[in-house]
Amino acid sequence: MTYFKFIAFLSITAICASPFLVFGQSKKITPISQPLVSHIYTADPSAHVFNGKIYIYPSHDIEAGIKENDLGDHFDMRDYHILSMDSIGGKVTDNGVALDKKDIPWAGRQLWAPDAAYKNGVYYLYFPIKDKQDIFRIGVATSNSPVGPFKAETEPIKGSYSIDPCVFKNSDGNYYIYFGGIWGGQLQNWTNGSYDVSATLRKPNEEAIMPRVAKLNSDMKTFSEEARNIKIVDAQGNTFLESNNDKRFFEAAWMHQFKGKYYFSYSSGDTHNINYAIGNNPYGPFTYKGIVLKPVQGWTNHHSIVEIKGKWYLFYHDTQISGKTHLRNVKVTELKYNADGSIQTIEAYK
Repeated sequence: MTYFKFIAFLSITAICASPFLVFGQSKKITPISQPLVSHIYTADPSAHVFNGKIYIYPSHDIEAGIKENDLGDHFDMRDYHILSMDSIGGKVTDNGVALDKKDIPWAGRQLWAPDAAYKNGVYYLYFPIKDKQDIFRIGVATSNSPVGPFKAETEPIKGSYSIDPCVFKNSDGNYYIYFGGIWGGQLQNWTNGSYDVSATLRKPNEEAIMPRVAKLNSDMKTFSEEARNIKIVDAQGNTFLESNNDKRFFEAAWMHQFKGKYYFSYSSGDTHNINYAIGNNPYGPFTYKGIVLKPVQGWTNHHSIVEIKGKWYLFYHDTQISGKTHLRNVKVTELKYNADGSIQTIEAYK
């Protein structure tokens, strides 16, 4: 789940297939894909294939009636709906409410972007929500079905904080959780391992805030270690500065493997790209390689990448239906690699 300051970037805010101004001229754009569902608003899609079927774990956007601000208070989501389909382009089923805020004992407000995993007959739903002290933590809920209903643990995962969990199963069978989001996601408050209410954002010449990773225990409900920083570096091995907001991490971590390499993708700073970096192990460091997805309509960009029947797909969102930043719709398009393993950049509009 994401939130951004209002910047003068008109091509992001245009309503799809409608005229909008580009340097004083009117232009029409056409999306490369259509919303998967339109009866509810959905965002931040984490897609998985379980038992040959596609399941999408998105945020469920609603109109909460809260004034928009830079911390994302207007993104006041209260439950999750899980979508499923047998194939790309096939019928999409909304499987109803899988988990409601009122059924999470420690929850305060704002159910943001989730993810899911499967192990030994159990499905795990990982979710960020503010606790009763208004601090984001990551919780976990379980079910014997990929669509729920899910039963939440009575406490958040010990040692967890911030937002946007992504759970990755490594080729050796171990599971890792990636997470973090700046601004309203509160990652900047955790520089020293504990919550600092007085913490501020980094200055332009300071090292950028890094995402986090932790290995999960075999129970899938606890960290086996303290969360580590993930280094994203340039071709010379240097970490990015705060001012490198077209390349540095902001939120929306995702991990996948391709031909033995680890691809860490994420939403960039104020520029709203989905970027990717490649490493040799789940902890990194990850070397920045380029852009997966250019900015979409709306103020956010959040994605997942998954292989389905021998092809790769990018799940993402924009605001085609509503034209409002907090009422989004999930989409999917094919993702392609070059021979050297680099990803071909996707433009969401023609």
